[in-house]
Amino acid sequence: MKKFLAPVLAILALAVISGCSTQPTVNQRDVEALALELRGLGPDVDPEEAERAARVAFAYSSQLRQEYQVTSSPIVHNAKVNNGFRERGLCWHWAEDIERRLNQENFRTLTLHRAISDPENPFRIDHSTAIISRRGDSMYDGVVLDGWRNGGALFWAPTREDTRYNWRPRLDVLKDKERKLYKQRATLTTG
Repeated sequence: MKKFLAPVLAILALAVISGCSTQPTVNQRDVEALALELRGLGPDVDPEEAERAARVAFAYSSQLRQEYQVTSSPIVHNAKVNNGFRERGLCWHWAEDIERRLNQENFRTLTLHRAISDPENPFRIDHSTAIISRRGDSMYDGVVLDGWRNGGALFWAPTREDTRYNWRPRLDVLKDKERKLYKQRATLTTG
């Protein structure tokens, strides 16, 4: 009984502290601003693709919010997922799903990247996101598309201007984690 009750009480306490979030609204100005930023990635970015990417990113973030049943702050929602009360909605779910959906558009002038920021926060959790850039450019020259950060209301910013996180290519971070784990295991078996 205690094992069941403790997570429930923790989630309820977090919900009270964080308050309830409201349903994000997508307006045309938001879409136009992101489309303008995407067109600004370079003269060879197709304006129609930029507008479509912006529209899909906003609409799909809102759709995922409903599918993930997000009704609280991102951290509280993470607790719900981690304790089995929700199936999806961790940051890497958002990044994976947004990347997958945007890749369905088969952009010719834009490309998607995945990035992770190492844990540099009190909770010691890393953060994942999708990044869109001009085809051929690095993720650092792109735009962060983060549906998790604001609980379904799409956050976007040029990667270099998103100073809240230190974004690195996802595969680089995963390789670093694998190396650290390997060293820890080696130390345990030899020491």
